Amino acid sequence: MAEPPVIFKRTKAKPAQRARATTEAEAAPTTGTEADAEESPSIVAAKLKKKTRAKARSTLSFGGEEEESSGEVFKLKKSNLSRNLALRNGSPGVAAAPFEPTITPRSTGPTYNAAYLNELKASTPNARPSLPQEDTVSYDADVSMDVDPAAQVSGLTDEVESEAAIPSASSIQAAKQKRERLRAGKASGSEDYISLSLTKRDDYSKGPHPDSRLVREEDELGDADDEFAEFTSAQERIALGKKSRKKEAAKRRADMNEMIVDAEEEDEETREWEQEQLRRGGLRPESAEPAPKPVYKPAPIPAVTPIPTMGAAIARLTNSMSELTVSHAEHSAAMSKLGEEQRLLEEREKEMREMIAKAEEKRSWFSAFREWVESVATFLDEKFPQLEKLEEEHISIIKERADMIAQRRKAEDADDLALFFGTPPQLQPKPDEVDDLGRVIPSANPAASRADRAAARAARRLHRRAANQQRQVEEEGYSTDGELPPADADDYRVAMGKLVADAQAIMADVKAEEFRDASAGVGKWFGEWRAKFDEVYRGAWGGLGMVSAWEFWARLEILGWNPLERPRSLDSFRWYSALYKYSRPSLDADEDEDDEPELGPDGDLVSAMISTALIPRICRIIESGALDAYSASDVRRLVDLTEQVEASVDKQSLKFEMLLKAVYTIFSAAVTTTEAELAPFIALNQPRFDPAAIPARRRFLARRHKLLRNLLQWRRYAGDRYGLGNLATRLVTGSMLPVAETGWEVGGEEIMQKVVQTLPVELVPSTLQSLRA
Repeated sequence: MAEPPVIFKRTKAKPAQRARATTEAEAAPTTGTEADAEESPSIVAAKLKKKTRAKARSTLSFGGEEEESSGEVFKLKKSNLSRNLALRNGSPGVAAAPFEPTITPRSTGPTYNAAYLNELKASTPNARPSLPQEDTVSYDADVSMDVDPAAQVSGLTDEVESEAAIPSASSIQAAKQKRERLRAGKASGSEDYISLSLTKRDDYSKGPHPDSRLVREEDELGDADDEFAEFTSAQERIALGKKSRKKEAAKRRADMNEMIVDAEEEDEETREWEQEQLRRGGLRPESAEPAPKPVYKPAPIPAVTPIPTMGAAIARLTNSMSELTVSHAEHSAAMSKLGEEQRLLEEREKEMREMIAKAEEKRSWFSAFREWVESVATFLDEKFPQLEKLEEEHISIIKERADMIAQRRKAEDADDLALFFGTPPQLQPKPDEVDDLGRVIPSANPAASRADRAAARAARRLHRRAANQQRQVEEEGYSTDGELPPADADDYRVAMGKLVADAQAIMADVKAEEFRDASAGVGKWFGEWRAKFDEVYRGAWGGLGMVSAWEFWARLEILGWNPLERPRSLDSFRWYSALYKYSRPSLDADEDEDDEPELGPDGDLVSAMISTALIPRICRIIESGALDAYSASDVRRLVDLTEQVEASVDKQSLKFEMLLKAVYTIFSAAVTTTEAELAPFIALNQPRFDPAAIPARRRFLARRHKLLRNLLQWRRYAGDRYGLGNLATRLVTGSMLPVAETGWEVGGEEIMQKVVQTLPVELVPSTLQSLRA
């Protein structure tokens, strides 16, 4: 049985290796025809193309052992297109030497037994598997006309060469024999490779290491691309001229036509062989169902429409008219609604614009107001310490004057008590004191001092009588005797004048009218605030804020004013009238001028100013000694001032209670001082016969009687607060009655009868009830 022909597969030349030249001895035993050796690479590529298509469509699950046993061998038939292409192109370069290994007959063949046949039958599939999509070859008619046919041939050749092939036993034996021949030929000195280069090995540089067999890529001269130059762009030239471009385009079209013809050419033998292989493998391509043939369908003839009648047309028009009427009504309502919404939006826009304008006006006004407040704060930070310093100076002047009068009155009382009680030990003259040199230190002589005080008292009394000739001359002791000596009175007037000048000097460096006059500054700004932004003004208690800001100018105006020395009504002050007008804005132009205007939303700011600034100032003046408890005029003026304060301030308020407490403190201090002065004399009680004792006792009792009258006068106004009634009873029983009993027949009884008549019934002591009858 003849051996099957061996199918050789040409591998792609690798650029990194040189082709080895074969010797004559090696080429002698090769078999094959001269026509196969002289075939160009293009003819080989065309053959491989045919073979690739057949192999790609075959999916047989068994090898070629069974085919080898048959005597007939299938050979591929070359197409006319591939032959024409091979004859036309020829070999552009040096043709590669064909490789034909020696075929040695096989000694043995496949053995078929029952077990092997059963295994093949078990491995044969019963169902036909679906063809994979990648094995099908389709022709795309929409391919661009500029596709290079040589590139297609090269791509097909690459696909064939990329497939893995299992070498047969004959090819392995031929390779072994070739290696033996190469070893034998190397001993004779011939080269062990077939050179593909036109030059000899010695004609080019051997590189930096000529003895080394390792070849670097940059040292190679050729890249084995010459044999495939037809299928690459190595021989292409850029057409520059018009004729060259036409020639190139005609050549490209001819190549494409050839490829199209080659793709459409059908080989009967190849197709029969493919069908036979598919039949044997049990695989057939799924045949698509033929599309159903179109059946002619005539166009449908519409049914006959009856001619509309007049009634139906009128009904249809009436229905359409009613629908249009309803639609028109709906559209009209929608338009009116949209118009109303537009009107509301326009009004809202107008309101928003007004609100924005008001907000901007409010922002700008409050920005200016803030700047003004900051300037006022800076002004007050500078001026307030000066004002407080002058207020303290005024208090010190009043206190100094009150101390001088109290010391003089105390000395006169001590002189009178010494005349009818005797001199206590602590008031007796002390022995002369000497200094370190033995000199006598001069000391005041009590008798001389007593005589001097009596002469001064007599002179003051004559002066008062001369000044008050029209008035009834009071008994000695009933006059207040609260005047200073001429020298001290002059000093007091100078000090008060200097205080007033200093008060005026505080505002001497101020030129702005809004800082000199509170009405032009504080009143103006807070008035604008109340007029423009009334809600914000009320929420921020702007009236009380204005009073706090106006307090500086009010205290500056009353600086140096002693209400008990220079009586003056409160409404005569500028701050009083300004705040009165501010608190009562005239809202109605037709309002009668005689009627008192109603209070504004701030309430009575005059009351707030009196409570904030005036009452604390009056309390400090009274406590410093401005109120003389022995002066009936001071008490009378105090009552008048308190009544004016009461007209603006509630009588139950804390500030008013503070004023009453300050007055009670003065009367309580006077009673306590009298008791302290009288205690050592009562403890001594050594009366002596002295003609001056009788008038002295009467003077002492007359002063206490006057203190009692002033206390009761204040009690009639203030009520029995803080124990004013008990204070009066204490004065009578503790200070007046013991003195009156020492000279009951010589004036004591008479004065005590006056005391009983002065006291209310509930305050008369039980020991004096007999005098009341």
